[in-house]
Amino acid sequence: MPGAGRKPTALVGRDDALRAWGVALRRAERGTTDQPMILYGLRGVGKTVLITQLRHDAEDRDWWVAQVEAGTERPLREILGEGLYEPLSEISRPSAGKRVLRALKTALSFKASYDATGNWTFGVDLSDAAGGGADTGMLATDLRMILKDLSLAAREAGVGLAILIDEAQDLDTEELTTLAVIAQAAAQDNWPVLFALAGLPSLPQTLAEAKSYTERFQFIKVERLSESDARAAILRPAEGEGVSWSTEALEHVVSHSGRYPYFIQQFGQEAWNVAEGLRIGLTDAKLGVVQGQSQLDNGFFRSRWDRTTAAEKRYLRAMCPEGDAGVGSGEVASRMGKSLNQLGPIRARLIHKGLIYAPDHGIVAFTVPGMAGFIDRQIE
Repeated sequence: MPGAGRKPTALVGRDDALRAWGVALRRAERGTTDQPMILYGLRGVGKTVLITQLRHDAEDRDWWVAQVEAGTERPLREILGEGLYEPLSEISRPSAGKRVLRALKTALSFKASYDATGNWTFGVDLSDAAGGGADTGMLATDLRMILKDLSLAAREAGVGLAILIDEAQDLDTEELTTLAVIAQAAAQDNWPVLFALAGLPSLPQTLAEAKSYTERFQFIKVERLSESDARAAILRPAEGEGVSWSTEALEHVVSHSGRYPYFIQQFGQEAWNVAEGLRIGLTDAKLGVVQGQSQLDNGFFRSRWDRTTAAEKRYLRAMCPEGDAGVGSGEVASRMGKSLNQLGPIRARLIHKGLIYAPDHGIVAFTVPGMAGFIDRQIE
């Protein structure tokens, strides 16, 4: 079931992260708030799927949850405000307790802080309720106020508040700093609010630059699957439909996918589509990989390649001989006949676009596995 963030039939290889989140939920319900969970890794490893599963796990415990995506050209204030609207609507009722009414009134002021014309109607009389004031225009003050009031209202209801942010590397420095400060305050005072952020490999460094104490957050590197988990991701969905894979077909898909979940999904689907009967053989797998690679080239890779300028394309081509391993910025400059200073703006733009990152000082690497192979297949 390939697709952006679609939950696979078999979610394998992520037990540690899911177990840690489950523990954090239970601890928060008992009055002890954990530090934020930071999920980071390359494109295609399943970060969005994982953070969505964290949302489902929190919702299964009746928590109030807001899941949002950064990088949409809208500020954090707005995307988080709109993300909170659904849980706020669900808790609004005339019989709500004082904490809930306070949270609703604070939410109305927070809405006014970024949308003077908008109007949230919760259907309850808030004229005598305490709260409000989350419209100072200072992000740290306003966001702290609404998250504190809402999480304490959640405690009054016997649950907690979960804030989940995907593509978090696209938040600006002020937004990341604000989240770090509020998360630290929540942990210190045990507000029942948990944060989970997902992003590219650059996210831990970006957080550390925002606030040094973010180094104490819970970082989980989301990597490609182990060989056994990759096999399980292919076999379990088929077994549920009474279909089997030959050993040769299974190993062919596992090998060519590089054990990246998104590629497994794409190759597995294409092999399934071409196969006849209840057994997928090596011929089916080979054709599935060929057709799956074509789908990736025309979508997954192409969408990123087409967003680059001619100069940026030349920079990316100069990175290709090393494949996905990473290469020195100085070596790229040498291949292009340019100085590091001349290429600095191009490098910065490619990092901003999420196409490359710096795994170490003076090193650049692709954020998308297999990107070097795709570029090699493109005619200059």
